[in-house]
Amino acid sequence: MEEYRSGIIFGFILVYMLICIAVGLWAMRRTHSTKDFFMAGRHLGMIVTSVAVFSSTMSGFGFVGGPGLVYLAGTSSFWMVINMSIGMCIMFFLLGKRLRLFAELREPVSLPDAVSARYNSRFTGGLTAVAILLGVITYLGVQIKAMSVVLFQILQDIAWASTPLQWCYVISCAVLVFYCVTGGIIASVYTDLIQGVIMVVAAVLVLLTTMATVDGGLQGMAEVITRDDPEAMQPWGTFGMISCLSFYFIMALGVCGQPHVITKLMMTKNISDTRHMLPMSVAGYGLAALLWISIGLCMRAVVLNATHGTPLLNADQAASEFLTYYAHPVLAGVVFAGLFAAIMSTADSFLNIGSAALVHDLPQAFGMTPLKHELRWARIATVAIAVGAGLLAYYAGEMVAMLGVMGWSIFAIAIVPIVAIGFNWKRANRIAANTSVISGLACYAGLYLTDIRLPYNFHQGAFSMLITLTIFFMVALVTPANRLDKDIDAVMDL
Repeated sequence: MEEYRSGIIFGFILVYMLICIAVGLWAMRRTHSTKDFFMAGRHLGMIVTSVAVFSSTMSGFGFVGGPGLVYLAGTSSFWMVINMSIGMCIMFFLLGKRLRLFAELREPVSLPDAVSARYNSRFTGGLTAVAILLGVITYLGVQIKAMSVVLFQILQDIAWASTPLQWCYVISCAVLVFYCVTGGIIASVYTDLIQGVIMVVAAVLVLLTTMATVDGGLQGMAEVITRDDPEAMQPWGTFGMISCLSFYFIMALGVCGQPHVITKLMMTKNISDTRHMLPMSVAGYGLAALLWISIGLCMRAVVLNATHGTPLLNADQAASEFLTYYAHPVLAGVVFAGLFAAIMSTADSFLNIGSAALVHDLPQAFGMTPLKHELRWARIATVAIAVGAGLLAYYAGEMVAMLGVMGWSIFAIAIVPIVAIGFNWKRANRIAANTSVISGLACYAGLYLTDIRLPYNFHQGAFSMLITLTIFFMVALVTPANRLDKDIDAVMDL
């Protein structure tokens, strides 16, 4: 790659890093309590929250893992995009108004707080916090891994070509920790706004660039890939029909269990904003997903055409390789900045909910007195979680997309039944909630750790979530319903 291109790209990333530091310092001045640090004081506007919802869903998983998955499996990955778009509609329908009403009623500072209020059980809130911590460590590792891999590939083309990958992990974690510790969730949501605007504009420009890169545009890409592997361009791709249909359970229903997404529904200024947020969030996600799809198809086509020279050593390189060698350097710089924005804001959300679980929710679940100087401990917990996730990201052999699906699955298995269903069904009780969380996570851990492959590539996380939902409904129907507090009962009727 020409040196001037790498210089322009790195310049955009450096400017963005400086912006992150500035946003963190600005947000720190607005963060005076744990309520501000974890919930942004519930003063967010409709547009800011809408963009934060869809950009948190995209994250480094969509920017890096998405194109890599298209490059690897063809059209199978399209079903993730379709199902997540459907899932956002389901999420707003089930939780958009409900969570905001709970936030108005009990003023929770975290999702487990709201769960504890709904089931009148600190233990149920504590189980939710444990599940959140497990998912955070895995999913946060995705963000750090994506950020480090992209930074490493960029530095190879400039003066710091000898920079080892380990230092890229250190740099990524250091910037991330500073940004998160200073700004909390306030920094995250306003970076989400920047990221969302960049993603929507850049995705359209990237689509046009990919069409110009391969003769015949999208049709030409499809023809090249079909000649190599006809199954890759069939409706179900290389994963097969059953595997793609299983994405519905883990992606569409699973959106309702992603704490870094649904907690933002509790942060809006007005309850009535939900009806306007849905179309903006879905439209933004749909446009941003053009980047996911177009880059993956384009890179597979140019590799098969021998235009790119050598095949990719790792599918996760698809996005960075395309932007480095085929996009205009200014567009590449903007998209890379958007990528880092996606990673930083989503990682901040994960660190935020993880630290809340560690210093606020778990002590409550065990009947401990609230920590003194909780805000200070939240910042210390943020550093500890970031280091743990960074180590996992470095030593994990999984590609970004697979790690992302693992973290997504943990959240969906534990949270969808007790929140998406339980907050809309009075019959749900704490016994059903506790049993479903424990059994679902145990099922998924058993399948994953023993590497049991289900028939027809049915996804392990989707199967585990079906088990969780079945147990949740069965136990709720055969055990006595809990008596709800009057205010909770009234909110459930709305």
